[in-house]
Amino acid sequence: MGKIGIGQIAFLIGVIIALLAGLASSMIDVPTAGIIGLVLVVLGLITGFLNVKDKETMPFLVAAVALMLTGNVGWNYINFLGIGTILDSIMSYIGLFVAPAALIVALKAVYSLAKD
Repeated sequence: MGKIGIGQIAFLIGVIIALLAGLASSMIDVPTAGIIGLVLVVLGLITGFLNVKDKETMPFLVAAVALMLTGNVGWNYINFLGIGTILDSIMSYIGLFVAPAALIVALKAVYSLAKD
């Protein structure tokens, strides 16, 4: 096992923040949610720049698309003990984290294709 890099730390922190913010979403006010969203976007950008290698591009983009699509299924329709609302919030925060990483990885892939 090697050293843990900045990209890996950004990824772990992003996932943890997304999960915790989603779980606590009913207690988070709008300004705080905006700050959390901004932090997740920055962590996503760092993850996209530093974590995803060329050979991982396609699997990462497929996984990112799958995560972002599952965030839009309407989890809030599950009305049992508020679980749907919590799942919806978690997936929204995960989307805020994954989308910028996917953008960076996709742009790197397009650049790589264009320069060949």
